[in-house]
Parts: sequence; C-alpha cells; structure tokens
Amino acid sequence: MTGGAKASGRGGAIWIVAEQAGGKLAPVSVEILGRALAMAREAGGREVAAVLLGKDAGGLADELASHGADKVFLADDPRMEPYRNDAHGAVLARLIARESPEVVLFGAGACGEELAPTVAARLDTGLGAHCTSLDLTDGGLLMMGVLGFGGRVHTEMFCPARRPQMASVKPGIFPPPPRADRKGTVVREDVAALLEGEKIRLRAVKVVREAPEGVPLEGAEVVVGGGFGIGGKEQWTLLEDLARELSGAVGCTRPALDEGWTPGEHTMIGTSGKTVRPKVYLGFGISGSPHHMVGVKDAGVIVSVNTDARAPVFESSDYCVVSDFRKFVPALIRGIRKAKGEGAGEPSPA
Repeated sequence: MTGGAKASGRGGAIWIVAEQAGGKLAPVSVEILGRALAMAREAGGREVAAVLLGKDAGGLADELASHGADKVFLADDPRMEPYRNDAHGAVLARLIARESPEVVLFGAGACGEELAPTVAARLDTGLGAHCTSLDLTDGGLLMMGVLGFGGRVHTEMFCPARRPQMASVKPGIFPPPPRADRKGTVVREDVAALLEGEKIRLRAVKVVREAPEGVPLEGAEVVVGGGFGIGGKEQWTLLEDLARELSGAVGCTRPALDEGWTPGEHTMIGTSGKTVRPKVYLGFGISGSPHHMVGVKDAGVIVSVNTDARAPVFESSDYCVVSDFRKFVPALIRGIRKAKGEGAGEPSPA
C-alpha cells in the first residue's frame, strides 16, 4: 500500500483519470475534465492534469490537451492495454503518491468504477462514488454531492483529513468542454519503473467487445423511457416501435431492468445508470422516483404518460398525459407514420 498524505491546505493540482478503449476516449473522461477546469478557474487557476494509461495512446494525450488539460501524464506501454485492475492501480497510485495532486477524479465507467476504489485503498484515502455534483470550497475541500435512499436524499460528502480527495462521476453528469487549437505538456512515464516490485497477477485472456444495437442513449435526441408500469416484455415492444419511428433510443428504470424487459444495464437511466440530455424525453409507466428522474432532469422537454393522475412523475414533467400507454402509444405511432406519409400501419400489438 502507498500511504496517503494528510491534508495540507495548499492549492494543489486537480487530476482526472482518462479512460480509453479501442483508441477512443470515453466521453465521461472529457466530461470530468470539463468540471475539473471549471473548479480550477473558480479556485483562482490551479493546474489541471490528466493521466492516460494505454498502448499507442499519444494521439489521445493531444486530444486531452486540446480539451484544456495543462499536462498529461502518459503511461504508454503494452502492459497498460487492455485494462487490468492490479497493473493500472499500481501505476496510478505510484504516480499520485509521487506528484501529490489535491484532487483526483474518475469517470464511473466499466473500468473506473473498479479502478477508483482500488487506488483509494492503496493510497489510504476516501472516495466519493457516483457523484452528481462537485465543488471546491474556498478552503480547498472537495464537496461531493451524492443521492441516497433511492434518490430521495441529496447529501454532500467531504474528506478533510486525507489527500488526495477522490471522486467518481457517472457519464452524462457534466457537459464536455469544447476542443481548441492548444497544446499541453505531455509527460511520458516509465511504466517499468512504476511497476517495479509489483506482483501483477491478472492476465487478459481475451477481449470481446459488442456494440449495442440502435442509437446510444447518450447521443439520442429523443429518448423513450419505460418503467415497471409497462407490465411485461411483450408490451415493451411498443416502446421500441415508438423509438424507431422517432429515430430515438429506449431507456428504462431499475425495476424494468430487473424484470429483464430490456437488453442490459446500458439502457438504465438514473443515479446508478446513465444521465441523458435529449431534446425530448417520453416516459411511460414511470412512477417518478428521484433515483430515475435525476438522470433525465436536463432533457429539453419531458412528456410523461401515466394512468395515475397523482403520479409523482408529473411534478417533474413539462407535459402530463393521464392515459393508458397501451392506447396512447399505438395512436401516437399511427400519427407519426401519417405525418411521414407512410400510412397508418399498426404497431406491434401490446
């Protein structure tokens, strides 16, 4: 274990750990970079650095600099690809112990969710996971906002005694910063030296990547969401039909995912899923739990359809429709097809 430092009270650097795969940066890495830059400006101009681990990743280091990183620590080595928790955790913990940043931010993606607590444990410091807000106080404390008790309570955490202060953030929480014609300092790290004395036990046997079908939730201009009120997988096809007509994506609440009505966790919206910013969000059979609604709060327009006129979801909606989705959705699909001049063919039966 690499011992963590005690709080110093000085204005140290803000770091982000960039996640990449297949030669592409994870969008959440750019998003947390944007938040780091904003906090640095608010704090009077702290250095913002990114850490990038991978193989042949020099071009991505330049991309991070173009988004605003002052410095990029690049660990470019075959041992850094593909991701392995023990190797990545060792390199990152030793870099942090050497450079002593004040704040380290992770994207809570497939790798970051595992890597962040691993590094926190090695450094003997705290970690705020799945944060929905991040702010620096005048005294340099990182205030980490999280939702608890099913999204009903918003709490702020902080780590006053240990450094670095660490947090992870789900994709879609913060807007990405624009790219600009700028250069940053790229520091190439000696991975062999950083791994010296470490016993790396994990070995990647095979990497399998499957791209999800349809439009990704994060990039969809229209998102059709469904909750437990849909009632079953057969009725779920109505939402898929509607999403296809609108060139949109289908998302879900946790109960709908647990029931197996959707393809997988990549479709879940909320505090433990994804945050989306579509122009239009259409919700059906959704009660309105804060756990889910926090994931759609930045949608341009929210339209909710529910048979219960007192459903909590209506409090967060721009347009509220008291109706049975099994009647509403087919009628809407027919109207869309008619407007397209495609005829009013019947959608899938509910």
